[in-house]
Amino acid sequence: MRAPRYAAALVAAGLVTLLPLTTHGAVADPGEQVAGRTSAAPTDPPADPPDGGYRHSSDGVVGEIAPTVPPAARGRVTSRELRSWRVAPGVTARSWVRTDYRGKVRYHLVRVDPDQPGVRLDYARRGKIRTTAPLSRILAVDDAVAGVNGDFFDISRTGAPLGTGLDLDRGLLHARVQYWNESFYLRSDGSPAIGTLPMRTTITQHPDVRVTNYNAPWVMPGGLGVYTRAFGAQPGYDAVQGQRADLRVVQVRDGRVTSRSTSMPTRGRVRGTMLVGRGPGAAALAPLTVGSRVTVQPGVRGRATMAITGDAVLLARGKVRVTDDREMHPRTAVGIDQDSGDVLLLAVDGRQDRSRGQTMVELARAMQRLGAERALNLDGGGSTTMVARRADGSTGVVNSPSDGVERPVANALEVTYR
Repeated sequence: MRAPRYAAALVAAGLVTLLPLTTHGAVADPGEQVAGRTSAAPTDPPADPPDGGYRHSSDGVVGEIAPTVPPAARGRVTSRELRSWRVAPGVTARSWVRTDYRGKVRYHLVRVDPDQPGVRLDYARRGKIRTTAPLSRILAVDDAVAGVNGDFFDISRTGAPLGTGLDLDRGLLHARVQYWNESFYLRSDGSPAIGTLPMRTTITQHPDVRVTNYNAPWVMPGGLGVYTRAFGAQPGYDAVQGQRADLRVVQVRDGRVTSRSTSMPTRGRVRGTMLVGRGPGAAALAPLTVGSRVTVQPGVRGRATMAITGDAVLLARGKVRVTDDREMHPRTAVGIDQDSGDVLLLAVDGRQDRSRGQTMVELARAMQRLGAERALNLDGGGSTTMVARRADGSTGVVNSPSDGVERPVANALEVTYR
């Protein structure tokens, strides 16, 4: 099978650590362990994707290329149900196998009625923003009944998510002004939505200063980033992609500037608030002298109350919005059935003999078949994991992660029931 082969290759390369299974089917907590790598070499600074580009997975593994389907074979499809069960009131799960010309694919679906009393969808993480952990450990924090892995993340360096994280209770945790803004989010009335959700973080005393990153793995070139206690350990020069000149770092405690520097701190944790400027961003921080008042107001445009980011909108108004029909990978997606109002969480197994994975186009079409009009691609590859409460009352992984074990991930989209 492919799963052990992929896992063995990653272990041999030092890109993932195998963790022992617990009695609940989860894995031991790795703390701040970082597994895998980005598509860039570990010695290179991570790069933003070009407009219109896709990042299939945080691990950067190149997927198997899907064979071309001849017209005569396009209708040859069979489907077999594996199991289905009720997770909680308003929350159901099912798994099935679909076989077509390209091979077998295993799907795992959690369908959520967000209007069911007691059901809640939220962003989830375990510990500091740059801390990674297996999905089962992340969901255990809030005793979630189901969930899937969420945002792509800086897998080889800081472990921090690349996009937006907005928590119902804790507010904005991390974000950026461009790229990585395609999000699943909840509006102020609690209704689910999928679309672009740019950051809008400001410095009250200097409204013209443009903040480009908030608790992000790195500050955009020429930009200005904000780091808070929630980030965890200092990002060091990873935060500026190795840049050593034309930097300015401003430390803020209790609303006032306490120090200024032209070098990055590399030890300890982020204390208070730290502003980091590169090039023009550094120049924008020049007026912030020691003792001056600084108030950072984090937020996103619009009235979202919860959000988590993916890299590409799969469906918009029922139409496929992606074009890649070549690379097959394990996939994770979230969709919205506008007719019923249900939220669909989908995990697709891949890199295994019993499930080949899917292309982006195939994933979009799978969400169409499930009734979604809007859908978003989340982190895939070895990160693809679904956890749910089973029919016997236990909670654990219900799909087959391609590494052979749960990979530590940055965050999750969780479902709780009270």
